[in-house]
This record gives sequence, structure tokens and C-alpha cells, in this order.
Amino acid sequence: MTDSAHLTHVDSAGAARMVDVSAKSVSVRRAVAAGRLRTTAEVIDLLRRDGLPKGDALAVARVAGIMGAKRTPDIIPLCHPIALHGVTVDFTLGDETVEIEASAKTADRTGVEMEALTAVAAAGLALVDMVKAVDPAASIEGVRVLRKEGGKTGDWIRPEEGNVPDGRRQPSGRGASADKQNAEDRA
Repeated sequence: MTDSAHLTHVDSAGAARMVDVSAKSVSVRRAVAAGRLRTTAEVIDLLRRDGLPKGDALAVARVAGIMGAKRTPDIIPLCHPIALHGVTVDFTLGDETVEIEASAKTADRTGVEMEALTAVAAAGLALVDMVKAVDPAASIEGVRVLRKEGGKTGDWIRPEEGNVPDGRRQPSGRGASADKQNAEDRA
């Protein structure tokens, strides 16, 4: 951990606090998050055919994800309420998985990573609810931020696994692929 790395939502005594963002500049900010529903091939087949007992699971999950993003400050205690200017939730069906990807966009003083994460989590939970009659073992996993854009710290892209030992933020303008090339150049 670097000297500049610290938890912003706790004070010097360790008590939780909401960060004052009033001095920050308004800027366009975007975040993309992803996660996965792990289920059975039977459920994936039913999703493809819109054959689940509760109806169109992907449509319900998409709306749940959008609603979740909009309600983020109500369920994540120290999140600032911000005006969301756009939220998308998309799904990719695999053999026994549903990949969930959500993006959130705003023009505000703080980022939208938590809104994108909440959209993925809410969509995943809605999918579990929609498929549990057929697969009671369905689960969500791997909920994470893939990238963020804007703000004082600039852009960040999740490093490809194995490229950055400590997983810290990449310097602005560089992503995992740039780091991989730099490592290869040094070798």
C-alpha cells in the first residue's frame, strides 16, 4: 500500500463518515461492472426459450439492475445520492453461466462504481429468484468493477489476472494491456 492509499470513508479514529465531495469538480463519470450467474445447462436452455415458470427472467433482471443502480445510496450507507444519466444491463448466456455486465454514467462530483456494482448484484439476485424453482443451487459470483472513467484519479481498467501483483489502480491512460507490454519490454 502506498502512502497516499487510505480508506476515505473512515476518520482518524476509525469511525465511519460520509466523504465531503463539495470541493470536487463536476465531471462526466462512467463505470462498468460485471458478475456471473452460475446455474445449470437446463436453466440456460429455459432462458434461451423464455421457458421459466416466472416468465422473462432476463427482462426482469435487467429492470432489477436498473432499479438497483437508482437505489444505491439507500442500501449502501455512505454512498452519495447522485443523478444517474444512464444505466445499461446486458447478459451473455454461456453453457452453465449468465455473464452480467452493467454500466452507469453521471455528470457529478463522485464516481458511479457502486451504482454499476449494485446494478450487477441486483440483476444477479433477480436471476437467482427467477430460476430458483428449477435450480435452487444457482448463485452469483465474481461481482467486480471492470473499469471507470473520469474524476480526479482519471481512468482505470481492471488489470488482466496476473499482470499486476497487488491489483492497485493503473496510472491514468494505461490499462492492463499496456502493463503487460511494459513487462515484456523489460524482460
